[in-house]
Amino acid sequence: MRKFFVLLLTINFSLLTHTRAQDMISLVMKVKAKLDQVNDYEAEGRLKTYVAFIKAPVGKVKVYFKKPSLFRLKKDGGISLLPKGGVSVNMNSIFAISDFVAIAAGEAVVDGTKTKIVKLLPGNENSDIVLTTMYIDEANLLVKKAVTTTKENGTYEVEMSYGKFAQYGLPDKVVFSFNTKDYKLPKGLTLEFDEEKPKTDAEKLKNKKGRVEITYTNYIVNKGIPDSVFK
Repeated sequence: MRKFFVLLLTINFSLLTHTRAQDMISLVMKVKAKLDQVNDYEAEGRLKTYVAFIKAPVGKVKVYFKKPSLFRLKKDGGISLLPKGGVSVNMNSIFAISDFVAIAAGEAVVDGTKTKIVKLLPGNENSDIVLTTMYIDEANLLVKKAVTTTKENGTYEVEMSYGKFAQYGLPDKVVFSFNTKDYKLPKGLTLEFDEEKPKTDAEKLKNKKGRVEITYTNYIVNKGIPDSVFK
């Protein structure tokens, strides 16, 4: 009788786990379907960089996206610290992954909104993305926050605020955070430190935090963008 009871509990737990996994996959696919409305977009905005050792003024930016995962950011002068491909500020690129496992990881409140936490693991072992943890506003099918771990550039965190383009899943503001010791800085970048005593690059970057904010002023959606824009 005891063995039967244990077996029953095991089966129920397995069924519950499977059901939750299916629910998470369903939620992710609904968010993906919302983003799939967007075949391409061109956006204008302003970019602010907050890194202790880099002097980077506020600059105007233009951002371009085209399915399935073409992404380009153009900044008026200065440097851009965003990772190659713009994965961390562009949910469309993450949702372009078709082979993944979705795991339920509880709930959390992000910027006053209750969200479901979903962990996505790519099925392709060659993917640069190792793990993405999403905080999804289930009622509006919007990703409020995402934490992405990559092979090349460590872990990023991005928070998104939505407004008039929420119907497309496109944010009005993106805040991208990263740890500089894990991040590969662009070639030729001049670092400016306040310390008087010289240190190695590894010591300089240790425990330094960086943040990039993009505030979008306008989107042009589904008007067509030539591939040449991304070359």
